[in-house]
Amino acid sequence: MEKANFKVGYMAENLQPPQIIKLANEINRRISNGEFIYNLTIGDFNPKIFPIPELMKEEIIKAYNERQTNYPPADGLQGLREGVQMYLKERGGFDYALDEIVVASGGRPIIFSCYQTVVEKGDGVIYPVPSWNNPEYCHIVQAKSYMIATKPENNFMPDANDMKPYIKDAKLIVLCSPMNPAGTTFSLKQLTDICELILEENYRRSDNERPVYLLVDQMYWGLREKGIEQHNPVAINSSMRNYTIFVDGASKAFAATGLRVGWTYGPKKVVKFMQNVILHMGAWAPRAEQTAIGVFLKNKKAVDEYLEDFKSKIFERMHIIFDTFKEMKDKDGLNVDAISPLGALYCTVKIDLKGKKTPDGKILDNPEEYNLYVLGEAKIAMVPFGAFGADENMPWYRISVGTCTIEELKTAMKLLREALLKLK
Repeated sequence: MEKANFKVGYMAENLQPPQIIKLANEINRRISNGEFIYNLTIGDFNPKIFPIPELMKEEIIKAYNERQTNYPPADGLQGLREGVQMYLKERGGFDYALDEIVVASGGRPIIFSCYQTVVEKGDGVIYPVPSWNNPEYCHIVQAKSYMIATKPENNFMPDANDMKPYIKDAKLIVLCSPMNPAGTTFSLKQLTDICELILEENYRRSDNERPVYLLVDQMYWGLREKGIEQHNPVAINSSMRNYTIFVDGASKAFAATGLRVGWTYGPKKVVKFMQNVILHMGAWAPRAEQTAIGVFLKNKKAVDEYLEDFKSKIFERMHIIFDTFKEMKDKDGLNVDAISPLGALYCTVKIDLKGKKTPDGKILDNPEEYNLYVLGEAKIAMVPFGAFGADENMPWYRISVGTCTIEELKTAMKLLREALLKLK
């Protein structure tokens, strides 16, 4: 008789799916039952509303017509790395050589390869919560997670003083700005203090010890509100150049999530080790898309025009949400709040309904119940910060604006206000 045994290794068996999946299942269940849902959970774009740049599309088609379908170089096409180099220099003052830039199939393989390169079993990794996916990466490499709980008073950005107790045990600090999920950015002081903490610790360590590195996910840095500066650890202190690894790409700034083109830049020796990990994963970005994005990034006029239009549409939507919440708080006296949009495509809102009675008599007790009430009554789906590692009792949510029209969003906010006013 054949014996079936499907036991797998510890890592895979205990790797948890994202908490957002539970919410997605509920949304899908409702949609399958015929409900219309304003799904504001997805960190993506509806390409019918937010298409990729026209020049990028034309160059992709051209590259495929030229049969550019074979393997690209391991570090990425030189034309793309030249475009990235120019883009970084012109828009952020980032000055990196071509051999300090490595291309991969989006940001995820870069983050994964960074963890695999600088973190060993038992090492400490410091990251803020809420944040995206860091507990899962720590589990994969069997690292110790040091989660820094952030506060709305600090725009949900971490403080160096809260990191200090764990710095001696850390090999990696992971930051994101503009931040997923909060859509906020670092102040100069916040980032300066973190840089000083890292440098002080690395000066303390002996030459035989591995340093603590800083991984900066700035996939959203092209999507910032006017006047909001993107602070750069290397510009703050040139010594940070030896320890800072950046994650970047076309996914968010150019609505190109499905093209799977990302890049990293940092200390040459470190990114080359990361390149080797990416090589063994086979996580190259497709050649035709690399070719097209390289051409696009070198066309300053095309980039400027696209970003100006794209950002105006993104921030128009985020301000509709922010203004609605301000009105509900100030005029209606509801226990809600919102943080002024600074970057990314996310609006951070607070909806605290504890003790409120629904029209059918149910007393609401926790953020999951608040969320389900809004989903059922206003047909709006949001992501609670608890899905990003924060305290599950924190009544803050991420609202994404990448998949809705202006008219849909205005209707959704009207329905939300009506639903909250029904509570007693």
